Amino acid sequence: MDSEDRPAGPAAFEQSLARLEAIVKELEQGELPLEQALRLFEEGTELNQELKRRLDDAERRIEILTRARDGGVRTEAFEPGRGE
Repeated sequence: MDSEDRPAGPAAFEQSLARLEAIVKELEQGELPLEQALRLFEEGTELNQELKRRLDDAERRIEILTRARDGGVRTEAFEPGRGE
């Protein structure tokens, strides 16, 4: 399934992540024929790239609205671990 075929949104992200976890478990067992393992590895690589892209996009969009001293609203980039 291509990334264009996958639905968007939080549920789709969770489904993709669950699929990637299932692929990793299958590959870790080491009992698959080579061709099937290669297909799963390729699918897992594509899922990993898609999930990373979506996380990077989400990180760029996350902003914290704060009140400026003059009463206006300004945005600041989200910084993980800031404790806000």
